[in-house]
Amino acid sequence: MSQIVLSNLVPFVLVAFRLAGLFIATPLLSSTMVPLRLKPFIVLALACAVYPLTPAWVPPASMTIVSLVPMIVGEALIGFVIGLLASLPLIAAETCGVIVGQQMGFGLAKVYNPEYDAETDVLGQGLFFVVFGAFLAMGGLESVFRSLVATFERIGPGGIGISQAPLETLVAVAASGLELAVRMSLPVVAAILLLVVVFAVIAKTMPAINIMSVGFTVKVLAGIAVLAIALPTIARVAGDETGEVLRIIDNWAHSLGQVAGKGRI
Repeated sequence: MSQIVLSNLVPFVLVAFRLAGLFIATPLLSSTMVPLRLKPFIVLALACAVYPLTPAWVPPASMTIVSLVPMIVGEALIGFVIGLLASLPLIAAETCGVIVGQQMGFGLAKVYNPEYDAETDVLGQGLFFVVFGAFLAMGGLESVFRSLVATFERIGPGGIGISQAPLETLVAVAASGLELAVRMSLPVVAAILLLVVVFAVIAKTMPAINIMSVGFTVKVLAGIAVLAIALPTIARVAGDETGEVLRIIDNWAHSLGQVAGKGRI
């Protein structure tokens, strides 16, 4: 009986650590709004549900604690990579809000973002929740779980290491997220730039007018108006980017067995 328990304990622990990797960077799961004491119980509950569906794997008799540590790191890496990929569109939306806020003069207006346990720009947090809503509406959280569960069918415990991390995919998605942030901020940045040119012309031709006293208010009102007009387009573009990232996650999860296989050669 004890031998059966021990033979299942190590695979169960590795499954739990692969699921625990999701709680490092995945939207909502990594949030401080989910109590830290509750997260281990959620991981254990998910592991109990997923473990019976995973392929049978018997740990070698020569396995020790030292040899188990790299396997645990590799398992957590799989969940972390999937969660990080899913969070990049949200980070891009927040970056867009920071860029827009700086141009409008909201650089000193900071609010607490419970998702990352840090201060962030007001507009950044607003756009963050717009994309976060699109992420949830598109079934992003369910898609992340499905992709992670699919990895168990293609790679067993300890089958991937840090050297097999999809660094190229992460860099490509991060670059795409930065491009998304710039594209979403362009309407407001262009409007503010146009206003600055107009203010400069007015200040040069009519120096008696104190343009600085009204310029700040006009920039804020114009920026909010342009942002409100562009918000449907921003939401659509962010939704397309979120869908593309979820597709990338699914493709990486389905090709994970081939990646690990190349790493063993």
